[in-house]
Amino acid sequence: MPSELDIRLDAIMDQLTGPGGPLPLTTFEQDGVTYPMIATAPPSLPPYFQLFSMQHADKEFLVCGDERLTFAQVYAQARAVAGALVDGFGVKRGDHIGIAARNAPAWIVLYMGIVMAGGVASLLNGWWTGAELAAGIDDSDTKLVFADPQRAARLSEVRHGAEIVALDIGQTIADALTPVLARGGGAETALPELTGDDLATILFTSGSTGQSKGAISTHRQVTQGIFSYLAQTLMSLQLITEMEGGPPTLQPATLLNVPLFHVTAEIPVMLQSFAMGRKLVVMGKWDAEEAMRLMEKEKVTYFVGVPLMSYEIMTHPNRSKYDLSTVRDFAAGGAPRPVEHVKRLNDEMGGAKPLIGYGLTETNAVGCGNFRDNYLAKPNSTGKASRPLVDLAILDDDGKPVPQGERGEICIRSVCNFLKYYKNPEATKAAFTADRYFRTGDLGYLDEDGYVFIVDRKKDIIIRGGENISCQEVEAALYENLDVAEAAVFGIADARFGEVPAAVVHPAEGKSLTAEGLQTFLAARIAAFKIPERIWIATDPLPRLGTEKIDKVSIRNHFRALVQRGTQA
Repeated sequence: MPSELDIRLDAIMDQLTGPGGPLPLTTFEQDGVTYPMIATAPPSLPPYFQLFSMQHADKEFLVCGDERLTFAQVYAQARAVAGALVDGFGVKRGDHIGIAARNAPAWIVLYMGIVMAGGVASLLNGWWTGAELAAGIDDSDTKLVFADPQRAARLSEVRHGAEIVALDIGQTIADALTPVLARGGGAETALPELTGDDLATILFTSGSTGQSKGAISTHRQVTQGIFSYLAQTLMSLQLITEMEGGPPTLQPATLLNVPLFHVTAEIPVMLQSFAMGRKLVVMGKWDAEEAMRLMEKEKVTYFVGVPLMSYEIMTHPNRSKYDLSTVRDFAAGGAPRPVEHVKRLNDEMGGAKPLIGYGLTETNAVGCGNFRDNYLAKPNSTGKASRPLVDLAILDDDGKPVPQGERGEICIRSVCNFLKYYKNPEATKAAFTADRYFRTGDLGYLDEDGYVFIVDRKKDIIIRGGENISCQEVEAALYENLDVAEAAVFGIADARFGEVPAAVVHPAEGKSLTAEGLQTFLAARIAAFKIPERIWIATDPLPRLGTEKIDKVSIRNHFRALVQRGTQA
């Protein structure tokens, strides 16, 4: 039976998306599939930026340190950057232009300027090593990269095919962008007219096969992803208005505390804020106490991050020193939230409610959501498919639906799904069923109320605090050490990050290895978050299956049990 809250939310969504509502639906046809689509969403990002930047012109948009910028000021900077890219840098429609930098106002303005100029924003993972950055640049044919000093230094030590423009993004926005604007062009430069079919973004995703793949999306897919989230936000706003007898009076505000190269920060946080007139308080680096200080100072109304972040706030010894009463919701995504944390957040955070969402890079963050009392009732569920755009199914290996309640692969179909993996048709074909459901690689089931429960992963990946890690990539890095004969990488439970990488390594004959030595070896090859936190040295060869493949399942189960028991070996 649907809950009372579900009935109310469905009624609100029907009003929002029905005739005369603010988000009426139309349809879009592609590859023989008819998708529901929100008719009022602009077809591309440039008119979206212009419309809402003018609508909220004088409201504060970006707060970073002592700098405070309105929507109109940010848009003016982005328009000048777009002109400079066209005239000064010669950017053509469809060129791939990268950003490799920590969170800062300049990052957002560069993103806006790139897509307004007709470029495709290539969002490089700022945690990557120089070699990983170079691989991402070359694999995506990114020709120009704007980098902060740290990332520029890493890129100076490796070979790649891009021009690097170093920007000191710690400066005020005008000073940080001087190297861009100095090349010529500006706010008067003519810009291309873009359609929904033009390419907009490349985001990088770590799958089970090692090197990250570039997931490329059109403007339509991105703007529909934004409006999918906007529909959920307006639904929640209407619910609050009905419950409290009037709408909230504070300007919406949230921390920008997750990396902008992640789809969560890009779409539901940064891009959705234009339509909402929401203030973004930029954090260059996560720190729970600094987050609480900013939440109090800036009257933050909504918090979202990986589950670790809200947990660190909830358990921080100094939490009582900060007034967090303006925060209505503590949302999470990117990884499961432990069930016990859900109730604690509800009970201990002064009336703020826990939420969780489920989406992927390839779905432009769109998927499922579990709200308020529904989340408390089903704390181990990631919620129901997000109306009005998501069609979610549990399918078997042949792409056929399994009976309700049985386990299969969670698959998502919507107009928001990405277009393809760049220059990787084999991976693209494998990612979709014949009728265009995206295969998430997560295994789960639907209960009788349509709630999704994730039980395992089909892909050989680890999710450390919301960051995907390919086991095969870490194993490949271990095998670069000639003293390693066999290696198996898997995830183990961790109280802070949900899970972290671990490895079992068997040395080559006559060789000696240590965990510390292997961690040092890996530090020069892969990003720090991918390095196994526990490495066991196995004196015997690793167990194998009848096919002679290493038996990862039994190895993983054995060592996870050791960790759970607190056993060292």
